[in-house]
Amino acid sequence: MYEQITLPNGVRLLTEAMSGVRSAAVGIWVGAGSRMERNSEAGSAHFIEHILFKGTPYRSASKLAADMDAIGGQCNAFTTRDATCFYARSLDTHLSFAADILTEMFFDSLFAERDVESERGVILEEMDMYRDSPEDLVTEQLMAKCFPGALGRPILGRPSTLAKLSGQSLRAFKEREYRPDRVVVSLCGSFKDQDVQRLSERFSALRQQRKRPQVKCAYTPAVVLRRKRTEQNQLCLAWEGLPSGHEDRFAWQVLSTIFGEGLSSRLFQTVREQHGLCYSIGSFTGSYAETGLFGIATAVGRETEMRALSLIGQEIEKIRQDGVTEQELSRARELIKANMVMGLESTVTRMNRIGSGVLQLGRCLSVEEVIERYDAVTREDVLRLAREIMTPEKLSFSAVGKLAGAEEYLSLLQ
Repeated sequence: MYEQITLPNGVRLLTEAMSGVRSAAVGIWVGAGSRMERNSEAGSAHFIEHILFKGTPYRSASKLAADMDAIGGQCNAFTTRDATCFYARSLDTHLSFAADILTEMFFDSLFAERDVESERGVILEEMDMYRDSPEDLVTEQLMAKCFPGALGRPILGRPSTLAKLSGQSLRAFKEREYRPDRVVVSLCGSFKDQDVQRLSERFSALRQQRKRPQVKCAYTPAVVLRRKRTEQNQLCLAWEGLPSGHEDRFAWQVLSTIFGEGLSSRLFQTVREQHGLCYSIGSFTGSYAETGLFGIATAVGRETEMRALSLIGQEIEKIRQDGVTEQELSRARELIKANMVMGLESTVTRMNRIGSGVLQLGRCLSVEEVIERYDAVTREDVLRLAREIMTPEKLSFSAVGKLAGAEEYLSLLQ
């Protein structure tokens, strides 16, 4: 189980020692993602994720990379709608050096205008990469329509707003949004007391700021189609899901697992195995501070998409009417628990687990508590959630490819 130290300025430092490993992972979690941006700042949170790797007064971008490679370490970052995470992993013998590089990037990045200009081109290429990916495009356009406003804004921003961002504006965003009460540092694996002390000293330097309320977002059912020359049509059905920390989140994960996750799921067995209409199909969940999303995604040929949608609709009605079997419930529980426990053999997975858990919910449940919650899920819980979430009036639909007219999809979905 992890231990928590709360620094005087509000930064939370989490540590979890792992016996039998020779590595450690340290992550800096910040509760500042794309939804914290103003319209004119769209893309800032993700841009900062890039620019922190571009150099400090003490190391150039190439030296940062070379120094991390010299110890066999790994350093990376990612941005979501609610948060940004910077992390490093190394052997325990080099942990102090790896952590120093990571914190140097976090505190001392230059935000040089020449670096911003060159990295702008990299992010524009990243945008084009996602636009060329129908499976990414179909969910991105769905988010934009279902969550109009800050939550639905693209994490990468837009070319028009990206063009206006500067080193000065990015630094201002970081100083405004990277508040100590939003920062969680998680350290997992093999480490020493000196490593914890060094991190405590570094993050004690963050200046306290006044808290500001977060703009609330709400789900709106939507239908959005985009015609694109592709070999397959990418389809996505979705409903409003559960917010982060909701008491029903364990039953929700069981529902998603039974319905569309894994080779034994209903969607995979019906649409792919029995009818051979697709290569992949599955369900997914996403949770945010005040809302969530439950979706189904697949890619099929234009000539078979209506048949596939009809089969998906039949499976939706079956689970809403009859629920799940005891065998399905048991299988889903064991699959979820096994994936969780086996994943905990990784220092990075543990670092992510406790860091995101404390940032989003204020605490991270122990493995025993999580297993207990999943074991407590009943067939009645799953049936109730299926009926509450997968309702016709809250259904959204997104598609990319050589599509039919909107009325054809709407008539089938209704």
